[in-house]
Amino acid sequence: MSEMINNREHAVREQGRRQELLKQIIKELHEGKSVEEVKTRFEEAVGDVTVAEISAMEQALMEEEGIPVSEVQRLCSVHTAIFKGSIEEIHRSSKPEEQPGHPVHTFKLENREIERHVNFRLELHKDKFRREDSTDIVFKLVEDLNLLLDLDKHYSRKENLLFPYLEKYGIYGPTKVMWGVDDAIRAMIKEVKEKLLSYNGDRADKDILIIDLERVITEVNEMIFKEENILLPMALEKLTEDEWVKIAAESDEIGYCLTAPEQKWVPERVPLPYDEGTEVAENGQLPEGLIRFETGILTAAQLEAIMNHLPVDLTFIDEQDVVRYFSHGKERIFARTKAVIGRTVQNCHPPQSVHVVNELLADFKAGRKDAEDFWIPFKDKLVYIRYFAVRSAEGRYMGTLEFTQNIAPIQALEGQKRIMS
Repeated sequence: MSEMINNREHAVREQGRRQELLKQIIKELHEGKSVEEVKTRFEEAVGDVTVAEISAMEQALMEEEGIPVSEVQRLCSVHTAIFKGSIEEIHRSSKPEEQPGHPVHTFKLENREIERHVNFRLELHKDKFRREDSTDIVFKLVEDLNLLLDLDKHYSRKENLLFPYLEKYGIYGPTKVMWGVDDAIRAMIKEVKEKLLSYNGDRADKDILIIDLERVITEVNEMIFKEENILLPMALEKLTEDEWVKIAAESDEIGYCLTAPEQKWVPERVPLPYDEGTEVAENGQLPEGLIRFETGILTAAQLEAIMNHLPVDLTFIDEQDVVRYFSHGKERIFARTKAVIGRTVQNCHPPQSVHVVNELLADFKAGRKDAEDFWIPFKDKLVYIRYFAVRSAEGRYMGTLEFTQNIAPIQALEGQKRIMS
């Protein structure tokens, strides 16, 4: 027993020594020393260092040494250069999911940045707001929430890239529940931001805002826990390496939250012997790659190019409500990834809007409607969204075509144009 106590006391002293040394190094950088001047001493004296120790050190710098949070954040890029290769969580590993660029590694990399943001910056400004609700601190909280809204990209990659593969393996419940919580967190952050923007110093409003900010911090942290202890382990158990490669390849289109993978993940294997999307169905009549229409013949490459050059975005779902195709123009209005192919359209929408989708499809299938139109403002666009029931010559329902177009430039037209530009 005494040996255990002595070991524990030694570990506590060692942790304190390492943390004090880390603080000294960061303060020296703050005072003007170069990375090279402190790097060798750091590596020789400290060795491996945990993320928890770095977090504790940064908190101490802000609270005990009085270094502003903005200054600590500025120094992050500097001390990362020193810590690189020493932090246990970025060590190279034989496990694919622990290698930079793998989607799981990227999700966790983002989570560390999200944790740093909510547990240090947002938490610090919330506590200052509790003590003094100056215009400056309110503005900083608004800035914090604006930056936190970047997690929409993190959540969108989960929902539009990871969830479809889990559903392919019959996992629906957890993904639907998590998507609903994701949406609640997004809405919560926006709501608190609006309250801050209209805050006028009322004491009751202040108390509510503090509770709201604490709830944001709690919910974001709990989602990180759910992802890393439930969602990602479940996905690693089910998904194949090929599927992770596809997720990694399509992640750039949606974007990343607060950070980005340092490199492309290339698994150690031979390349696939084919390029996805090149398979052509045999029809027994035309040479491979040619498609006969009633009014002409096109190659598959020509047809795809035509579809992608249309000034609209097209998406087609079949009679079973499964997404089968979308056009891929240069300037899509809403993001689409190949992961949606083969997924039911209901699972491509947030839970709270699925009833609208089902009602529209029921009308098309029953023949009550042949089309439905919507138009919404989106950023600097006016988006015209049209849905058409696709029917055979005999009137059999074959699916639904979604047609999306930015009509703001069309609305702005005036007079006439008869001469070529």
